[in-house]
Amino acid sequence: MTLVEAYRVCRGIAKREAKNFYYAFRVLPPHKRDAMCAVYAFMRRADDLADDEAVSVVERRRLMEEWMVAWRASRQPGSTSQDAVFLALADTQQRFGISDALLEELVQGTSMDLAESGAGTGVLVGAGLQGYRTFDEVYQYCYLVASVVGLVCIRIFGYSDARAEELAEKTGIAFQLTNILRDVKEDAERGRLYLPMDLMGKFSVLPEDVIALTAGRGIRANEQGLLRELSTKAWEYYGAAKMLLPLIDADSRAALWVLVEIYSGLLKRVDARNGDVFSQRARVPTMVKLAILGRGIEKSLVNRVMG
Repeated sequence: MTLVEAYRVCRGIAKREAKNFYYAFRVLPPHKRDAMCAVYAFMRRADDLADDEAVSVVERRRLMEEWMVAWRASRQPGSTSQDAVFLALADTQQRFGISDALLEELVQGTSMDLAESGAGTGVLVGAGLQGYRTFDEVYQYCYLVASVVGLVCIRIFGYSDARAEELAEKTGIAFQLTNILRDVKEDAERGRLYLPMDLMGKFSVLPEDVIALTAGRGIRANEQGLLRELSTKAWEYYGAAKMLLPLIDADSRAALWVLVEIYSGLLKRVDARNGDVFSQRARVPTMVKLAILGRGIEKSLVNRVMG
């Protein structure tokens, strides 16, 4: 397995699976695009192992640990691993200074729902749902599943101002809060609730209400208020993305811009439906994504010339 072949495998995984992320990859220079595909392929494999509901949690935990042992072994001097994702990722780590510790955190986030302690899905909050008591707990969840990804990405994008790290963390929070709002129904159907209980209490919303909404009951004013407040928090964190853009290398700014446009566009659609993510799933149409990509390509060309 050559590096060229390994990166080709990772590009194939990203093109097939990455959806929103792949639109951003397209406007990066080839060497950075390949690096993002390698990181994504690693994340995708971890996600697939963690989320395969055809396999018991105990078995998924075992498979995840075996896979991590194999990855850690591939990082040792003299390793003969022929795993395409591991090979491409190792090259990416060397090129862009991505530590094993960051990737361990990334997998920790992916694997939270498999934790024996139940830390991934918090506590039983009612109606058979596992959730979180406070927004601070939800923030920590978002940090592990999204902000760590952002901290990896900015190492590929390139930056010299240390403020970029804090801003990347907050940008990841904005993206994950957007995902949480979009996926309330789907998560509840899987026994998960990522709306913090302290915020739900403020609006007198119970876990049983989320189950009723998932089953088809119309959304009420207090439930709309709850989702609107979480959306407001997400918009506050999107402010960090605007501050981050000029801090990363010029040849990568268009990629971050594409991601922010797509994710913030998704949040706008949630807001436009007054939080009703139950009767119809919020999504950014493909044609809109392609239009954003087109503008991103223009920005990328201009930034590379100006940079």
